[in-house]
Amino acid sequence: MTMPVSDLSLANQQQQQQPPHPLLVFWRSFASNRGALIGLVVIILLVAMAVLAGWISPHPPDEQYRDALLVPPSWADGGSTRFLLGTDDIGRDILARIMYGARLSLSVGFMVVIVALLSGIVLGLVAGFFRGISEIIIMRIMDIMLTLPSLLMAIVIVAILGPSLVNAAMAVVIVQLPHFVRLTRAQVINETTRDYVTAARVSGAGTLRLMFVTVLPNCMAPLIVQGTLGFSNAVLDLAALGFLGMGAQPPTPEWGTMLSNALQFIQRAWWVVTFPGLAILLVVLAFNLMGDGLRDALDPKLKL
Repeated sequence: MTMPVSDLSLANQQQQQQPPHPLLVFWRSFASNRGALIGLVVIILLVAMAVLAGWISPHPPDEQYRDALLVPPSWADGGSTRFLLGTDDIGRDILARIMYGARLSLSVGFMVVIVALLSGIVLGLVAGFFRGISEIIIMRIMDIMLTLPSLLMAIVIVAILGPSLVNAAMAVVIVQLPHFVRLTRAQVINETTRDYVTAARVSGAGTLRLMFVTVLPNCMAPLIVQGTLGFSNAVLDLAALGFLGMGAQPPTPEWGTMLSNALQFIQRAWWVVTFPGLAILLVVLAFNLMGDGLRDALDPKLKL
């Protein structure tokens, strides 16, 4: 038994009238930004390189080849295909150290952003919901932290705790924290005035349910964007601390530490400084491009 033609046309019209899935709408908006797509592809390649560094690295990162000190890249005069990007002053392969440095920088940067994001969400929710004295205390502390230059405050914290990668990561978490707290508080204050929060409160929802189930999901879009942009800042701050000798300590393959160790050879061995610097630039630029694309795709005001 076949369906009448009128019923078929009505069913087709209903299918056409159904709105597309939100994820499809998000992807179309994100993919329309060519810079964001390029940033996403670069990030995927960097993550793959970091994960597969143990298999695709041409040499161990700490292996010293005493017969190949300051060998230039393979395409330069005196270079060797054995070391594609050359070697440093004690004969370590720069390409291998950049690969393992990507694993370190990306993993530590991810953990820094996650800790800062979660801590900022909790403090921002408390400040936005309870207001009063708790809001004043939290926000004044955040304001004091924001008055200091971020790198200077990170240096002071590491100087107090002692130079190490863990302490540098803790310092960057503290530096990143005020941005997430202020953003979460602003979003919570804006959302608590809406009708759906009032309806949930009238229906008997508790404070914790209102905070983490009702309001928080509607505050996540700008926090995701801030987290993406904060990742690039975290990588840059960690590299800066490593360059100053306050982050990862030698012989750890970290990009900032590589720059610090190679600074004295910048005039006669340009590759020992150029390639770690380009790696930092590539990561920061890729995450900034993707963050801009996420902002455009997640902000409904930009779609009007």
